[in-house]
Amino acid sequence: MSADERSGQFASDNNAGIAPEALEAFVRANAGHAAGYGNDRWTREAADAVRRTFDADVPVYFVPTGTAANALAIASICRPTDAVVCHEFAHVNVDECGACEAASGGAKLLAVAGPGAKVTPEAFAARAVAHDEHASRPRALSLTQATELGTVYAPRELGALADAAHARGMKVHLDGARFANAVAALGCAPADLAQRAGVDVLAFGGTKNGLPFGEALVFFDAALAEEFARRRKQAGHLASKMRFVAAPWIAMLENGRWLAYAAHANAMARRLADGLANVPGAVLIAPTQANGVFVELPPRVIEGLRARGWRFYVFVGDTGCRFMCAWDTAERDVDRLLADVAALAG
Repeated sequence: MSADERSGQFASDNNAGIAPEALEAFVRANAGHAAGYGNDRWTREAADAVRRTFDADVPVYFVPTGTAANALAIASICRPTDAVVCHEFAHVNVDECGACEAASGGAKLLAVAGPGAKVTPEAFAARAVAHDEHASRPRALSLTQATELGTVYAPRELGALADAAHARGMKVHLDGARFANAVAALGCAPADLAQRAGVDVLAFGGTKNGLPFGEALVFFDAALAEEFARRRKQAGHLASKMRFVAAPWIAMLENGRWLAYAAHANAMARRLADGLANVPGAVLIAPTQANGVFVELPPRVIEGLRARGWRFYVFVGDTGCRFMCAWDTAERDVDRLLADVAALAG
């Protein structure tokens, strides 16, 4: 594969490499021996950095993957007889191979529709109905920020949904795989999209924002973290060399790079969306608010882009395409892609 091909891909922000600050921290953590299973200074400092980011003295745990973060968070809320209301496009519903159900011992996912991949208060209220023993009890509301269509919940939207959930005795889980992109897009404090909005447990994503791997589970409802350490171990997600998961978090959070990189990815997505708006036959599926662009393209354009080596997903139906921008997406690559789309459409 040529250098141009390596630099010009939009299939996923997971495909990007490691941000230099995170990589340097990873290497520094490799100096000599350190205590295992999170009993090291890097893990302690990383957890403290997360607490400072949210201005909250709460339990913080690191796990290697986003699927583990979501599944273990929901398992901390739900019993096997419980249910989780989520959007039909949510990662927990579509892309995690039943991990939430497995980790919780059988909690059922109750999917709802909503514009822009958002759960609306009306859809939530219609689905979060407690029946008798013949049906699972709605116990959790799972939201995604930014959503699977690249839209962003404003603090007031999160707050309204959280209030509705709490009024029903339910807890709120936030899949924040792209939480950084949402914070950067809205320009608010991280806490405004977390505990101040009523989120009980956040899966704070790092992998999609320049970290080598690793997500942070932040329990704003500390009672939900009871026995979590054992739950994480039982599930096989207590890394023996946890310092390598934790150290990059320190570098990214302490100097603000996590938000700078997210803002850059968002800006590249906006550049792409603005360019596509001028291409005949290209129709945006959802507003571009974070680092993903979702657009309907004619089949001939899709086929032509693939023939030219571009990587992206057809995400919605047969022609709804997803282009993800990452912390290291370059303007020249966005412009090359736009040139190819225009040429093929014309």
